[in-house]
Amino acid sequence: MAAATSTATSTAAYWLAEHPAIVSFRWSPTGLWFSTWAFLLGFLASYVALCLALDAILAALLRRRRPLPLGPLPAAHALLMAAVSAAIFAGTLLSALAEIRDTRWSWRGRSRTTPFRWLLCFPPGTRSSGRVFFWSYAYYLSRYLHAARGLFAVLQRRRGAAARVFAHAASVAMAFLWLEFSQSFQVLAILASTLAHAVAFGFRFWVGAGLPAARGAPVALACQCALLGCNLLCHVGVVWMHFGGVAGGGCSGIGAWVFNTLLNAALLWVFLHCYGKRGVCDDDGGATAASARHDKDL
Repeated sequence: MAAATSTATSTAAYWLAEHPAIVSFRWSPTGLWFSTWAFLLGFLASYVALCLALDAILAALLRRRRPLPLGPLPAAHALLMAAVSAAIFAGTLLSALAEIRDTRWSWRGRSRTTPFRWLLCFPPGTRSSGRVFFWSYAYYLSRYLHAARGLFAVLQRRRGAAARVFAHAASVAMAFLWLEFSQSFQVLAILASTLAHAVAFGFRFWVGAGLPAARGAPVALACQCALLGCNLLCHVGVVWMHFGGVAGGGCSGIGAWVFNTLLNAALLWVFLHCYGKRGVCDDDGGATAASARHDKDL
C-alpha cells in the first residue's frame, strides 16, 4: 500500500512539476496561445460587447425576467471548472515546492530572500519562465473558460449580470498581467483562487446535478470571503516588503501590481454590490443563504 502511494505521488509530481515542458516553460507573445496584447484587448472588447448586447436583446424580448433554459450546461461547466481548478492547484503547489527545493541553496547567506518572501515578492528581474509560470499560464487560459459564467448569468437573466461580466473580464486581464510583468504574489493568489473555485464549483455541480445538499449552505459566500481575505493579506505583504525595505531592491512587477490592486478593488465592489443587494453572491458557484428560488438557478 505504501509503495503504491509513493509511486502515485512520484508520478503526479513528475507530470505536474517535473515534466520537461513544465520545467522549460517560457512566457512568449509569439509562441503561445492568447499571449498578445492585441488578442487580450480584442477578446475583452468582444466579450463585454456580446454579453451587454445579449442582455439588452433579452430585456427587450422578454419583458419578465425569465431565465433561458440551459439544461445541464451550467452543471457540466461547473464540473469542468472544478476539475481544471483542482489540477492547477495541485500543479502550482508541487511546482512551488520544487522551485523552493531547487533554489534554496542560493538563498543561504547570499540573499535576503526566503521561501516565504519569494512567495510574496519575486526578486526584481524575475522572468516569466519555469514551473510556477507554466501553471500561471494554465490559470490564465482557465480564465477564458471561467468567463462563460458571465454569459450564463446574462442568459439566465440574473440581476447584476453586467457586473459579473466586467468582473470576469477583469479576471482575464489580471491573469495576463501576472505573466506579462512577472508580478509578485501570484503563486499564493493562484493557490487561493483555484482552491476556492474547486470547492465552490464542485458544490455547484453537486447541486446542479440534483444530488442531495443542504439548502442555504453558504459555500460560495465562504469561498468568496476567504479568497478576498487572502488577497488582502497578500497585498499587505507586498506593500510591506516592497515599500518597507524588507525585500532588497523591491518586488518584481510592482507597476502591474498597482493596476492589479485597482482591479481587485473593483471586484470587491462587485462582490459587495451582489451580496448587499440580494444577500447572495453565487458567481463562483454554490448556494448561499438564499431562497429556494435561487437554488433552482444553480
